[in-house]
Amino acid sequence: MATDKLAAMKIFRRVAELGSFTRAADDFGVTAATVSKHIAFLEQDLGTRLINRTTRRMNLTDAGLAFLKRVQTLLDDLEEAELEARGFHAEPRGTIRLNVPMSFGLTHITGAIDSFLNRYPLIDIDLQLNDRMIDLVEQGVDIAIRVRSELSDSSLRARPLRKSRNIVCASPDYLANTPEIRSPRDLAGHNCLRYTLHDRPGIWELGDQQVTVSGNYRTDSSLAIRQSLLRGLGVGLLPRFLVQEDIEQGTLIPLLEGHPPKGYTIFAVFPPGRMQSTKVRMLVEHLDHYLGDKPYWE
Repeated sequence: MATDKLAAMKIFRRVAELGSFTRAADDFGVTAATVSKHIAFLEQDLGTRLINRTTRRMNLTDAGLAFLKRVQTLLDDLEEAELEARGFHAEPRGTIRLNVPMSFGLTHITGAIDSFLNRYPLIDIDLQLNDRMIDLVEQGVDIAIRVRSELSDSSLRARPLRKSRNIVCASPDYLANTPEIRSPRDLAGHNCLRYTLHDRPGIWELGDQQVTVSGNYRTDSSLAIRQSLLRGLGVGLLPRFLVQEDIEQGTLIPLLEGHPPKGYTIFAVFPPGRMQSTKVRMLVEHLDHYLGDKPYWE
């Protein structure tokens, strides 16, 4: 394979994953014109258009999407072969692209990444913090962390990392000035802050009961809900991994503990059809060790 073609494939991959010629150019430290030249070279060599590009946006053609999947696998395999050729004790290097929910990422993953990079400084981490579901292949993600009761996409390969659960809670100031909450049905008289990315934001499943909740605030950020709870705005249903320290400090009070919500699993998820590279396996093992045998929130 010619060197210029290999370079063009690397650039095409980043353009596709970042969705931008300019961002890919910045990533490689070259000009946007250089990126365009490499893409044009590939399209001419393959005899087909890979990317439809306008002044406002770009998207992959069907041929481009199929080529991207092959290129991702090829470049990952090449990187793995280079590591083996240097010897298994060689310092691992290369980029790991990681997609993590915002709340879990900021509270538990970024610290693990820091310690991992201190140990393996030749590895680059590209961390995406995003609570919304993404296409791992199209975005070029090596590992995604998913917090789910179950995985709906059976094509994804997954490794369970830890268990967790949600908890109903509110601040002492809020509870001091509102009706007492003794049972799930009492929530009807309270300002319940809703996380809009739940499957059913207005339905809270507590023990064997499903209750309809309402309030004057809803958001796609559980971190924002936590801050509003601490300021006394209302009642929330949030992951224990996000509020356990607040509960231990007494700044949030757990409610309805006799009606525990259904538990869920924190998964490490991998794209289908691709073997995990050495560096990806090392990061997953590091995350597993970092979280501890029994996470503090449990």
